[in-house]
Amino acid sequence: MNILSVGGAVAFVVLACFGAGCVSLDVLNQSIEKTQPPPPPKLDKRAYDARMLALSRGEPYAPFVAVPIHATSSSTLAFASSTATGTTSMKETLWHTKTVYPNYGAIFPFNRVVAYYGNFYSTKMGVLGEYPREEMLSKLKAEVSKWQIADPTTPVIPAIDYIAVTAQASAGKDGMYRLRMPDSQIDKALSMAKEVHGVLILDVQVGLSTLQKELPLLEKYLKKPNVELAIDPEFSMTKSKRPPGTVIGTYSAEDINYASSYLARLVRLYRLPPKFLIVHRFTEAMVTDYKKIKPLPEVQIVIDMDGWGSPARKLRTYKDVIFSEPVQFTGFKLFYKNDAKYPSTHMLTPKEVLRLAPRPIFIQYQ
Repeated sequence: MNILSVGGAVAFVVLACFGAGCVSLDVLNQSIEKTQPPPPPKLDKRAYDARMLALSRGEPYAPFVAVPIHATSSSTLAFASSTATGTTSMKETLWHTKTVYPNYGAIFPFNRVVAYYGNFYSTKMGVLGEYPREEMLSKLKAEVSKWQIADPTTPVIPAIDYIAVTAQASAGKDGMYRLRMPDSQIDKALSMAKEVHGVLILDVQVGLSTLQKELPLLEKYLKKPNVELAIDPEFSMTKSKRPPGTVIGTYSAEDINYASSYLARLVRLYRLPPKFLIVHRFTEAMVTDYKKIKPLPEVQIVIDMDGWGSPARKLRTYKDVIFSEPVQFTGFKLFYKNDAKYPSTHMLTPKEVLRLAPRPIFIQYQ
């Protein structure tokens, strides 16, 4: 620094502290404080606890004083009501699950997601490809309204659940029995999600490929704050080495944890709100080592009861496959056509699904 620079600095300090427009140190400190970023918002753990307890009991949410029990750390959850009688049912034993608290901004359990599922190239894979755009979105909005009426205590977020990687009956050039959708189709799904002020879920059916190969190809979308992920064990054939559709596929906890960790890395890297991961399931063998599945602060895991049939059959599958092996959250899939096929009498209504314990927080229509 030369002599003129030093002189200029000294003159500025003298003018600031002793001149007509004197600036006090208090004013300078206040100015500095105003430039500091505000502290990051924090999760409302009391509301989170209350909502988790209500879900586990199959009850509508009502604020109450939640009492943590058997906690091993500040990020571990177990619940008891302040009015607990001291008795413990099998339901409460299973579904007072101990998982990490999510980061601030998590969708669940503060909201329920209602999704329309399918692929635009097929009229048989779900409602997304069965109806024209405006008619389909109108139907989705109508379902969202039904769920909001059925459970006014939980806001409903609409979702477009688009199969971005579809299992195929033919091997294809690389022998992987899967077809990746072009960006134009995923962009179409994303625009629909934005139109209904909802989220986009990218559903992945890997065939003989792997999540390790398929997920990085979707990163340009998964790094967006309104794009979530679903993985389908039914069409994961890497262990059986059989073509999709010939046997039911499977994912292990290791596979699911890879997908969760992959999403968590994106959340941290791009400073996103927590994402959610949907895992479809309708048999025990579709998901193995469930106790080793690890929900993360950045990623919420939903085990979605897939499969179609009569109300009695679906409720029994939920009890035997989803209820009996708790992870974090549950989902429930409804089929407009297949669920109503004889001998079934009807597709389950929102009111009927909400009688389940735990209450599904994710609803999918095909």
